[in-house]
Amino acid sequence: PTSHIFTPGFERKENKTYRSIPPPRGALDTCPVQMSDQSITPLENTKHFLVSAYMDQRVKGFDIRIISIFRRDSIQTLHCLFCCAGHLSSTTPVTVLVHEDHFGFPFSATDVMCQIPPNCEATHVTLLTQPDGVEVSNQTWLPIKNKKTSREEEKTFQFNFTVCISTLYGEYNNVLQFSQTLEMYRLLGVGRVVIYNNSAGLELNHLLHSYSEEGLVEMVEWPIHKYLNPSHGWLFSKHGGDLHYYGQLVTLNDCIYGPMDRSRYVLLNDIDEIIMPYQHDNLKSMMDMLQQQHPDTGVFLIGSHLFPKKYFNKSKDTPLPQWSGVPGFNILERIIREDPDKNIFNPQKMIIQPRLVEQTSVHDVLKMFGQKYKVPMDVCRMIHCSITLRKERLLSQHKDTRLWDFKDKLMPRVNEMLRRFETEVKGNG
Repeated sequence: PTSHIFTPGFERKENKTYRSIPPPRGALDTCPVQMSDQSITPLENTKHFLVSAYMDQRVKGFDIRIISIFRRDSIQTLHCLFCCAGHLSSTTPVTVLVHEDHFGFPFSATDVMCQIPPNCEATHVTLLTQPDGVEVSNQTWLPIKNKKTSREEEKTFQFNFTVCISTLYGEYNNVLQFSQTLEMYRLLGVGRVVIYNNSAGLELNHLLHSYSEEGLVEMVEWPIHKYLNPSHGWLFSKHGGDLHYYGQLVTLNDCIYGPMDRSRYVLLNDIDEIIMPYQHDNLKSMMDMLQQQHPDTGVFLIGSHLFPKKYFNKSKDTPLPQWSGVPGFNILERIIREDPDKNIFNPQKMIIQPRLVEQTSVHDVLKMFGQKYKVPMDVCRMIHCSITLRKERLLSQHKDTRLWDFKDKLMPRVNEMLRRFETEVKGNG
């Protein structure tokens, strides 16, 4: 099977779901014209949804991996059909891999795997319920991303670090904390933050627009509520709904594959969490050390510490800018670190080499090619600035002002972004 991907130019049409694929001259069987321009694409004649198609030749016998959302009790035989730089291919059989972490929900993150037939420079793929005799003009096609996915380490990447945030929902509007966290990650060496946005608040949308324009943030619109009843919780028996946490597992896996050929590492964490080096000034120097010590490791597990909402004494601890009038809380006031409760499960998050990961859950990977390593707490911790007030917990607490080490560089950056944010809000008011 070929690993070369040719992608033709597409003409974007405003307010349309699809973009047209111009047929090449002289093609015998030209490809149909509907290409999905959405993050969620219903699959014709099924209860399933497709998200993104990626070239992935790391698993023997397969070339393509389609990140999908499948209803677990309604899986039928499917077939891949390819657009080969203008002409249609023959169909190839599909292997459906439902992720083992679905927490009881009817719908689950799912990988659809298939081969590209010989002599096909595949540019787009669709799935059929019948191998032949299907009217393909009604099918919606996905572009194939990532020209080649290899386990081998590339020499150069566009970014050293990409952060994946999944998913914003419930009119989330914590502008101050979001800006501080993004600027903190920028100081630590993150080049791109990918955010799957279901429903951010009005002011936060303005802020994210500013960050998107300058290139730090990549926004992926995620209207899962238009297709399913997404759950607000993680367990079907307790929270109900069709799909775990607004499709968090789906977006995390999509976000591993998206940056695979452009980012050396991917950080998987929530927006109220910062993966913080404690012995290094930035993530690169920390990961250079860890990777040298553990060369075959593709997944680095980072322990979490809660920095609760209370305890900060504004007059006693230190003078800090108040950023009055900006929605959200100030993460620089989170200076008390709680020890994890050893009697309960303590979630960890991850720094991964995406080329060595096949499937992930929230707190651990499901399938991988390399080794895992739990990073010691004195090297790296996750600072979890929880948005909600927690119940009183009788745990040992420590003053931890690690965020203040970056205060002098952080505050001017946040001030500048909030100044731009206020200008945009007034301009749109």
